[in-house]
Amino acid sequence: MLIFLTGAANSGKSRFAETIASRFAGPKIYAATMVPYGGEGAARVDRHRRQRAGQGFVTVECPRGLDGISAGKNALVLLEDVSNLLANEMFGRGRPDAEDEALRQIVSLAGRAAVVIAVTIGGVSAESCDEGTRNYAAALNRLNERLAAAADAVIEMRGGAPQLLKGECPWIV
Repeated sequence: MLIFLTGAANSGKSRFAETIASRFAGPKIYAATMVPYGGEGAARVDRHRRQRAGQGFVTVECPRGLDGISAGKNALVLLEDVSNLLANEMFGRGRPDAEDEALRQIVSLAGRAAVVIAVTIGGVSAESCDEGTRNYAAALNRLNERLAAAADAVIEMRGGAPQLLKGECPWIV
């Protein structure tokens, strides 16, 4: 099952994804895609680590690719997050096919695990930014649309509350 969880920055996506994961009975893997740059990045990683402490996650650092994750058919993978994965493929690896590659990796991971919760930032705008950032924002928006189409369930965080937009998610109570 692929659960696609989207919303604005700081909308509670990560906490809600962890709430879904806490209701899952099998092994839980936290796929960390962020490469922390500077103090702000390090603080964000630290906040997420503290937030999920004691929840039974095994953390796998995978900033440049999900293919090495051995999830198993009874595991849940919380992918945090799609926007970082895409940025790492585009800028870290310089892949011209970064959008397709990120989609391939996520769909492949969903095929190897019982559940993948793919967290992303939705509706990104970069109109007043440089060309590279505008290209990234457009690629992320397209990737998000493609993931939503491929997902079994789509959830959007609005005002701190989850809104189920597509499918069913048995762990939402």
